[in-house]
Parts: sequence; structure tokens; C-alpha cells
Amino acid sequence: MSENSKIEWCDHTFNPWEGCTKVGPGCDHCYAEARNARFGGGTATNWGPGAPRRRTSASNWRKPLHWNKAHAEFFAAHGRRQRVFCASLADVFDNEVDPRWRIDLFDLIELTPNLDWLLLTKRIGNAMRMLKSHDWCAGQRNVWLGITVVNQEEADRDIPKLLATPAHVKFLSMEPLRGPVDIAGYLTPSFPHCIAFVQGKQMEDGYCGRCGGHKSDPIHRRDTHDYVDWVIAGGESGPGSRPMHPTWPRMLRDQCAAAGVPFLYKQWGEWTDEDWGERAGCQDTAGVLPAGEFLLMSEGYMPPFDQQERLAAAGNVRLDGRMLMDRVGKKAAGRMLDGRTHDEFPRGAP
Repeated sequence: MSENSKIEWCDHTFNPWEGCTKVGPGCDHCYAEARNARFGGGTATNWGPGAPRRRTSASNWRKPLHWNKAHAEFFAAHGRRQRVFCASLADVFDNEVDPRWRIDLFDLIELTPNLDWLLLTKRIGNAMRMLKSHDWCAGQRNVWLGITVVNQEEADRDIPKLLATPAHVKFLSMEPLRGPVDIAGYLTPSFPHCIAFVQGKQMEDGYCGRCGGHKSDPIHRRDTHDYVDWVIAGGESGPGSRPMHPTWPRMLRDQCAAAGVPFLYKQWGEWTDEDWGERAGCQDTAGVLPAGEFLLMSEGYMPPFDQQERLAAAGNVRLDGRMLMDRVGKKAAGRMLDGRTHDEFPRGAP
């Protein structure tokens, strides 16, 4: 349940418990639910409203303590702290979880100050209330608080809630990206459409302009900065994965570059816009794609019937911005975006 992770943006994953409930379009092909079913004889026994969440073993809970003790060795080898993704098979702010388990997790985070804990949630609306139940606040310097955002609706609904919650690092995991998303306004301080924004007051001493509270409140003792520090983006992988139009991650990359915000491109997923025809030395639409599945990425667009067969055999076809994608698998699709890898991390991260 915890391991040295293959995820590009962390070193370890730690799951204090297992189980969740689908809450949005990014959950449609949940790998964690599929894993739960695989180990549950075909039924995801810990998934859905009312389903029991399963707390992991005491030995699993001791692993972060060992990682914490290994800080000096790791720092000497890598020049940075260890990053722990919590929780890849659950949600820290899930209503279905026993509140005592969450307090135990917060206690463990306090006991491991040499680790950077990356708490990623789809339920940021619960965070402030649940954090107040403990004498530790999300502004603690070894906690990075992130939310999953897959479309514009989720961005506009949840990013202001993230920015209203104190945390040393605030980040977005935009995977699986399901459409074009404009986050430019959330990447710079004090934008006027954030919740509880009060023009002219957000800079006053002791005033938290994002949530309307005062920093004397224990939940505001720490960092209350009002912008996103880091953006992760990627496509969907695994069975039934949906393709991602290449312009979607490019938009995010360019918005981050303009604001000076670190951007990490995790993966294309199963699908790629790689120009197989061009690689084969062919011109325009003459290149033949490898055997596989094909999809013309567009919103409601279908080419004329007499063109469909020709397009299905052509490489990286662009028709008025529309894209023919090829399903080649996660490994072959890779994580290069326009010829380079993006592995940027937050500025000033300890």
C-alpha cells in the first residue's frame, strides 16, 4: 500500500486507507477502483457511498517514519526532500472516512517533518472543516495541498476553494485532462473573481482576503497565499482511456510559462499526436499509421464519408485544427510535449 513510486512527481505513495466514491468525469475510469475490484474477487467492496473504507496495516503506517529517518541520506544523494503522495487509492477529505483515521494521518504528518506530503483531493470543499478538527493546519510547511481539475467547470468551482485553504504549496493535478481549461487568472496573486475577495482589503495586515477570515484564527496561522504554485497535466491511460487533444496541454504549458509557474507534463496517456507519417518520410497525409485504434479528435466533427477511410490511414491529420490521434499505448506515447520533457517543481519548495 506504500512504495517507492513510479509516479513522476513523487518518491513514495502512502495510503492510510483504501476506498472512495466517484465524484466527477475524471473518475470515470478510476484505476484505484479497478484495483480494488481485482483484489476483491471482481467487486470493488470499498467503493461507492456507504461502502466501508479499509484502513491499511500498522506496518504500512510505520513506513513514513522510516522514510523520515532516511532524510539525510536521501538529501545528500538528491539535493532535496522526499515527496510522499497521499493517497493514491483514496481521498483524505472523503466524508465516508472515520474522522479518527484522518486525525491519525495528521499526527503522522507532524511526526515526519523531513517529508513533503502531497495531499491530492477531489473534495477540497471539505478541507477547511476537516482541518479545523485538528490542531494542525494545512499551512504546515511540509504539506502541499492539491486538487484534481479536469475541465473548466471544475477549475472555476474548486480552484477558489483551494486558494481559500492555507497551504505552503498549492497545486493542480489536471489529469486526465478532459478539455481546454483557462487557469491564467489563478496563477497570479489576488485575482478579483476568487471567492471572498474584497478589493483593497486583501493586503491588510492580518486579513485573509480569500476566505474572509482573520489570521489570528488557528487555521490561518500559516501560509494563506492566493495563487497556484504548480500545475501537473496529463492524459488518461489504462482500459477505456479517452484521448486528449494536443492543444489542451499546450494551453496549460503556455499559461504557466507566462506566469512563471512550474509545469510538469506527466504523460500523453494511451493516445498520441505523434506524426508517424512524417517520421516515415511521407508528405502531408500520405503517412500510414501503425496498426492500432484511431480517433479524430474534435467536438462533434466527422469528416465526409468518402474521406473517412483515407483519413483513418493518414498520419497526424490536421483539418482546421482537428487532430487524428493514434492509440499506441502509454509507453510509446511517452511524455514529450513538442519535443521536450517538462519536469518543473514549485519554486522555493523545501
